[in-house]
Amino acid sequence: MTSTNWAGNLSYSASDLLEPGSVDELREMVAATPRIRALGSRHSFNRIADTTAVQVSTAGIPLDIEIDETDRTVTVGSGATYGEFARQLDRAGWALHNLASLPHISVAGAIAPGTHGSGDRNGCLSTEVAAIEMVTADGGILTLRRGDPDFDGAVVSLGTLGIVARVTLDIEPTFEVQQDVVENLSWHALTSNLDAIAASAYSVSAFTHWGDDGATQVWLKRRSDGPPPTGDFFGASPAELQRHPLPGVPAGNTTTQLGVPGPWWDRLPHFKLGFTPSNGEELQSEYLVPRRHGVEAIEAVRALAPLIRPHLFVSELRTIAADNLWLSPSYGEDCLGIHFTWKLHVPEVEALLPVIDHALSRFSARPHWGKVFDTDPARIGELYPRLVEFRELADRLDPGGKFRNGFVDRWVFGA
Repeated sequence: MTSTNWAGNLSYSASDLLEPGSVDELREMVAATPRIRALGSRHSFNRIADTTAVQVSTAGIPLDIEIDETDRTVTVGSGATYGEFARQLDRAGWALHNLASLPHISVAGAIAPGTHGSGDRNGCLSTEVAAIEMVTADGGILTLRRGDPDFDGAVVSLGTLGIVARVTLDIEPTFEVQQDVVENLSWHALTSNLDAIAASAYSVSAFTHWGDDGATQVWLKRRSDGPPPTGDFFGASPAELQRHPLPGVPAGNTTTQLGVPGPWWDRLPHFKLGFTPSNGEELQSEYLVPRRHGVEAIEAVRALAPLIRPHLFVSELRTIAADNLWLSPSYGEDCLGIHFTWKLHVPEVEALLPVIDHALSRFSARPHWGKVFDTDPARIGELYPRLVEFRELADRLDPGGKFRNGFVDRWVFGA
């Protein structure tokens, strides 16, 4: 059995794909399979979900949405995409604190590598997790709740501890968001006012091609219950038409802009739920650097612009709040995410990755686990102070290494 990831830049090596229709079926499959690896919505750009053994998808397990209004949580099947249950949650009067750029990604697949949205006070999507229910190597069920000794190590686990079956997420009362875009923010304005710009809305994304024109667009997502927009935005001009992050691309698939209020699930992502993202057209990389090094890191990437620009569609700059999850790229640090959406120039991008990594290494940049990178595995150990404890947790919960693969052996376990 051969299948590809979302972008089509790699083919999986798995011998089979199992698709259980219930948690009980999942337990039986895990118990009977010597080596197994979870496969989410395939939106990773590297081999984090790959295996030479068997993959399993939990997409067929019913959503079984359970809202606990007293605890302010929702429990849902791990294979559900955010878009699948967000509208149901909204109709019940509730919301999640944030979403990623795409609502098409699966809940467990987004949580496992620390996927994030944007916002000074918004942690990555994994910080919404209040409890996880995992199928362990022997087919048993392990439930961990926030506050349990192993919880902070088990949420962002890269799929190495078990197959997550159900997830409980924090919720809050539903809210509306209005989205505005401003254009042509100069580098001087951006780097001189980075903190003020990042704090100017609930979620802020600055898009750039690393040219002399600075940030060609800044997307500002404001909650209806938050402060109103100010007039001037550091010299940038309000967009008069709906925009796509890529120049010349029709904006019909982007979420509504121009200050029109709408529900959180239809404004916090960049792209509409009804839009099916294209396949085979891009690669992605991202590095999270501590906020205190944000301006220096931007300048370091700008110095590489002649190398980057021929292979780049667009870059996005976002902020993420610190968290306590051991393998989260934002563990212990408020971060600036420097994201690259690359053209499908695979050899050229692969050659650039160590150059970018070296330029950002002095700022303790952590690569996004689900995107392409070429960081020295020894440096990964330096970047994650709880990595040794995570290895001990993995050895205890999965002593036979049933859930490991070549990716985690290299980057996490140093094999």
